[in-house]
Amino acid sequence: MDRRSFLRTSALGGSAAAATTLAAPAYAAGHRTLTMVTTWGRGLAGVFDAAQKVADDINAMSDGTLTVEVKAAGELVGAFEVFDAVTAGQADMYHAADYYFVGQHPGYAFFTSVPFGMTAQELLNWYEHGNGKAMHDELGEIFGLKSFLAGNTGAQAGGWFRKEINGPEDFNGLKFRMPGLGGKALGKLGASVQNLPGAEVYQALASGAIDGTEWIGPWADEKAGFQEITKTYYTAGFHEPGAALSLATNRDVFDELTPAQQKIIEVASGNTHQWNLAQFLNNNGSALQRLQSGGVKVLEFPDSVWDAFGKASAEVHAENMGDDLYKKIHDDYQASLKASSGWIDRAEGTYRAQRDRVLG
Repeated sequence: MDRRSFLRTSALGGSAAAATTLAAPAYAAGHRTLTMVTTWGRGLAGVFDAAQKVADDINAMSDGTLTVEVKAAGELVGAFEVFDAVTAGQADMYHAADYYFVGQHPGYAFFTSVPFGMTAQELLNWYEHGNGKAMHDELGEIFGLKSFLAGNTGAQAGGWFRKEINGPEDFNGLKFRMPGLGGKALGKLGASVQNLPGAEVYQALASGAIDGTEWIGPWADEKAGFQEITKTYYTAGFHEPGAALSLATNRDVFDELTPAQQKIIEVASGNTHQWNLAQFLNNNGSALQRLQSGGVKVLEFPDSVWDAFGKASAEVHAENMGDDLYKKIHDDYQASLKASSGWIDRAEGTYRAQRDRVLG
């Protein structure tokens, strides 16, 4: 029995049990209401905006035949329960960062971000013009999902710390919030890694439950208020060089939609991806200036720490290569990364360096 059949025929267990109180999807003649559950607290800068944006676009383009109702984390199910709620058919779609679901399959990390992985542009190249979209779909088939990229934060910051990081040994025993494979890599340096929903991070940092956290970047981090707790900020991280967000629809629900409605979901997702990336990149520069003006100390990790990040990340990938689908996605992803970066580095990379030199 495959995973999809298992989810339909077995009693819900674990986190999915929380979804059993949801009502069945609402139907009306000529109209369908789709419930979207999200991993985001309502109002979280950028990420909840992306969920609302894709919902609004679907609603507008469907000419009254679809209404997507957005539910923030905790309003119907918990932040990390959205995957099970949708695969079990208790909600119609989710908006999330798919690396939250590496416990279901580690291959999901590639559709958000992996350590030392792709930038936002490189990821889109692979997804739209390589095999990325097909592999996202192949992974989704296992769990009864139809998924699309629907947001991107761009390169994420290294995070907020209570003290400076001078060497890899400083991570030993550090209680740090970092999801996905990046968190697993940090654990190899001795960190006590926490995977907390975004809405819970501020309180955990303020209370001392964690010693540090990554979130997104200057704009979203400023909105979250981390600068009120600590002033030590590392602006370049190894873990998420171009983190994508995803919209996933229960595949039975998706298959029941008309071809036009299916295309609307796909187009709205793609539009949201680009809109959201521009939103983050447009706001990050001025937010960083404000943070610095407010006394935040902006730092970069030393080379010894980057080297340790690299070694730990390679070990994490190696541990997952026994899974055939993970290896298939990993190898294709790396081939595309190499092909894309070969030109981008020579053209755009050289141009930026020369622009900075000429303009000062």
